[in-house]
Amino acid sequence: MVSIGDQVPDVQLMIMTGDGPQRVQTGAVLGQGTAVLFAVPGAFTPVCSDFHLPGFVLRADDLKAKGVDTIACVAVNDPFVMGAWGETEGANGNIIMLADPDAAFTNAMGMDTDASEFGLGSRSQRYAAILQDGRINKLLVEKRFVDHTVSTAEAVLAEL
Repeated sequence: MVSIGDQVPDVQLMIMTGDGPQRVQTGAVLGQGTAVLFAVPGAFTPVCSDFHLPGFVLRADDLKAKGVDTIACVAVNDPFVMGAWGETEGANGNIIMLADPDAAFTNAMGMDTDASEFGLGSRSQRYAAILQDGRINKLLVEKRFVDHTVSTAEAVLAEL
């Protein structure tokens, strides 16, 4: 697992654009200024859709007021699902919805977990990270897959 002070892994992910899926490098998306990255086990899943992403949507202006340049959400899903989820939750324009379809970034972060008991297979742990110029300053990892306390928008705001 990555640690405080580590550089965020530079991995190719995907985002949905008006022209369809586009490849992006995490180093380019997360490597400049202050970035908040949060990871969820899956788009449209109950805790992720009811609490985690909506909290960041609601607090995006507060995060930006504290100096955050980029807010990004990553999940082991395809770009079509991440794009649709971002649109459904009102995240577009405020939060970059990063698709990690083969879990390459999740594995590079050391944040992979087996969510087979929930029917999801290999997924990401739930966490949030505060990055400065691509380097991890804070890493807030939930103890259990279904928890959503230490990686919320409110928790991130308290760390800024």
